[in-house]
Amino acid sequence: MGQSAEFGKFLKAMRSRLSPEVAGTGASTGARRVPGLRREEVARLAGVSTDYYVRLEQGRNIHPSRTVLDAVARALRLDSSEHAHMLDLLENCAGAPREPGANAAQGVRPALRQLLDAVGDVPALVLGRRNDVLAGNRMAFLLFADFPALPPAERNLTRWTILDPAARELFRDWKTVAAEAVGSLRLDVGRHPNDPQANHLVGELAVHSEHFRQWWAGHRVATRAAGTVRLHHPSVGDLELNFENLVLPEDADQTLRVYSARPGSPSSDALALLGSLGAALEATEERDAAAADRSDAG
Repeated sequence: MGQSAEFGKFLKAMRSRLSPEVAGTGASTGARRVPGLRREEVARLAGVSTDYYVRLEQGRNIHPSRTVLDAVARALRLDSSEHAHMLDLLENCAGAPREPGANAAQGVRPALRQLLDAVGDVPALVLGRRNDVLAGNRMAFLLFADFPALPPAERNLTRWTILDPAARELFRDWKTVAAEAVGSLRLDVGRHPNDPQANHLVGELAVHSEHFRQWWAGHRVATRAAGTVRLHHPSVGDLELNFENLVLPEDADQTLRVYSARPGSPSSDALALLGSLGAALEATEERDAAAADRSDAG
């Protein structure tokens, strides 16, 4: 499907979520066959003709100015992420050449891996394109999943969050977390529309998850620089952790996500216990491996 068509579908989805009262067009009058604003109402709010806005939403080959796009964004009450996504969709057309290195492996700099180890007491992940899990420390894998042990195609945080039953048990607000992950994936696809790995991921999730199909059809986009997540870990119980997403200047498509608990809180104690349990398990596995080696040598 052409990216211009995706642009039109995005506008329609954003229009359908707005009520006349919220948009400032006045109380709703007359029966409405579809939810949200009418096209002519958006056109009036944006200061363009209804015919022009209809052509925008139909994805026709037109070239609106930045002033018009900003006006449409204001009319639709788009936030900064949604506004940026709208521009990405318009700028990337279906006929654009495939991006250089679209299939190239995403590498993590050695210094960044050292940083992950240095903050070993708190969970930390390096996320790349499509929310691929590129690296992490021991605490992150104890808290979420042992991503390095998964097949390479499955080392993706969005895929794991939506398809793995363990994720549904872990996140106490699973629907919120999963919907935000889908919104983040939508942003990535908007920026890189010719990425075959992203298209494959979207197809896989659509086949296996009704929730994903609904969220994807809603064209929601989402990104949060920071926030809070509530968990119920099978080994240490309930945790409430803050997270920070740090965009890496040297790696534009990579994000360092760090989770932390308030000092002295039950969640901080639970994280410490999780680390101790993980260390004990590793020691046991090392002893068992050493014993097996001695047995084989004998």
